[in-house]
Amino acid sequence: MSAAEANGAAGGRQKVLTLDSMNQQIQQVEYAVRGPIVLRAMEIEKELQQGVSKPFSEVIKANIGDAHAMGQKPITFIRQVLAICTFPNLLCDHTVPEDARKRAKIILDACGGKSFGAYTASQGLECVRYSVAKYIETRDGDIPSDPSNIFLSTGASDAIVTTLKLLVSGEGKSRTGVMIPIPQYPLYSAAIAELNAVQVNYYLDEENCWALNIEELRRALNEARRHCNPKVLCVINPGNPTGQVQSRQVIEDVIRFAAEEGLFLMADEVYQDNVYAEGCQFHSFKKILFEMGPEYSDNVELASFHSVSKGYMGECGYRGGYMEIINLDPDVRKQLIKLISVRLCPPVSGQAVLGVITNPPQPGEPSYERFLKEKQYVLSCLAERARLTEEVFGDTPGIRCNPVQGAMYSFPRIEIPPKAIAAAQAAGQTPDMYFCMKLLEETGICVVPGSGFGQLEGTHHFRMTILPKTEKLKMLLSKLKTFYQDFTQQYS
Repeated sequence: MSAAEANGAAGGRQKVLTLDSMNQQIQQVEYAVRGPIVLRAMEIEKELQQGVSKPFSEVIKANIGDAHAMGQKPITFIRQVLAICTFPNLLCDHTVPEDARKRAKIILDACGGKSFGAYTASQGLECVRYSVAKYIETRDGDIPSDPSNIFLSTGASDAIVTTLKLLVSGEGKSRTGVMIPIPQYPLYSAAIAELNAVQVNYYLDEENCWALNIEELRRALNEARRHCNPKVLCVINPGNPTGQVQSRQVIEDVIRFAAEEGLFLMADEVYQDNVYAEGCQFHSFKKILFEMGPEYSDNVELASFHSVSKGYMGECGYRGGYMEIINLDPDVRKQLIKLISVRLCPPVSGQAVLGVITNPPQPGEPSYERFLKEKQYVLSCLAERARLTEEVFGDTPGIRCNPVQGAMYSFPRIEIPPKAIAAAQAAGQTPDMYFCMKLLEETGICVVPGSGFGQLEGTHHFRMTILPKTEKLKMLLSKLKTFYQDFTQQYS
C-alpha cells in the first residue's frame, strides 16, 4: 500500500469536492417548490407511517402542480396510444379504438426500428413536430408555423433553461440581465443563478389582479442597465404562481417594449388550456406578434413554451414539452442544434404524449366523444375549485386573494402579526416560511411560502395548488382558514 493510499485509508485524504471547491453558482440556486418545507412534509409522512401521533392523519401536498398525484385520472385516449407504443402487439387488438391505433402507428413508424426504445432526432420526432406546428396554426387562427422552428424538450423547463444558456454571456457590467416577473416560478431564479446571469425583477401589480405594467418594466430595465446588460424579458401567461391571464392589450404593449428596447422575448405559456374566469381569454404571444404586422413579426425574437404537464393532461412524469423559436439568427440556430444534441433526445414517451395532445381525436372518430367529455370534466372541475378557493379566502379576514383567472394556483396575501414576525426572526425564518411550517406541523397541509417566489417587501403570501379533489379542497380550505384565525389570535 502506498503512502497516499495509507493516508486515504486512515481518513487523512482531503475531499476533492467541498463546499469551498464546488461550483459556487450551485450554492446560489434555490427552488422553493421542493425546498425545506417539502422535505419536512416527507419526514412527517414517514413519521405517520411509523405510528407517530399527529393532530392529522395525512399530509396534503398542495405545494406543487402535480395533477395525477392529487387524484386526477389520466385521459384515456392518451394512455391508450402510449400503451400501444410501449407494447406494439396492441396494434392488432381491435378492442382498442381504431383512432388510437392509427396515431400509435404513426409514432412507431417514425421511431428507429419502429421501437419506442430507440433514440430520436435531437430536435424530436419529425411527425410530432409537424403535429405541434399544425396545433399552433389552429390555435392561432392559421398563422403559419414552421416545424423546423419547433424543438421538442424534456418538459418546458428543459427548453427554458436551454434558451437561457444561449442568451447568457459577459462579465461585470456586460453580464446578461434576465427580466422576470415577481412573483415568479422559481425555475427562472434558479437557472439565472446557476448560469451566473443577473436577475432583473419587475413586479406584477397585485392591486390590479397581478397585471403586468409597462412603466414597471421600464423602471426595472433602466435600473438594471446601470450594472448589467439586460437582454431577455420573460413573461409567464397564465401566471404561476399568481394565476392571472394577461389581456391582449398588455401582450401588445410587451411586444412593443421588447422591440423598442432590443429584448429577446421568452413566453412561458404552459397553462394556456387553464383559463377559468369569465371574460378572460388566452392569447399567445406568437399570434399577437404576427397580427401586429411585419415591423414586429419579422424582427422580434420570441421563444414560446408549452408542456404536457399541465392543461387538462397533467402528464408531469412523462416530461414532454416544446418550444417554438421565431426570428432566431441562423448561426445561433446551429449552436442550438449542437447544444441539444449533447443530450441526444427528449424522452420518446413525452414526445408521444405531445403528439397525442396536438393531434387529438376529431369529430366522427371513435374516441372523440369520450376524449371531449374527459377533457371538459377536468377543466370544469378546476374552474369550480378556482372559484371555491377565491370565495373561502375572500371570506377570511386578514387574507386577500385575487381571482384565480387561470393556471393551477392561488397566491393569497396574508397579514402576519408583529409578534409572529418577531418569532420568525428568532427562528431564523422569513415570516411566511414560519407561518407555512407551523401550518404543516399542526394541520399536515403543505404550501409554499411566497418568499420562494418573490414578493414586494413587507408583504407575505403563500402559493397553494387548486388541484386537490373538490371535497378534499373544501376540507383543506376549512382547516387552513381555522388555522390562520388561531395563528393570528395566538400572536395578536
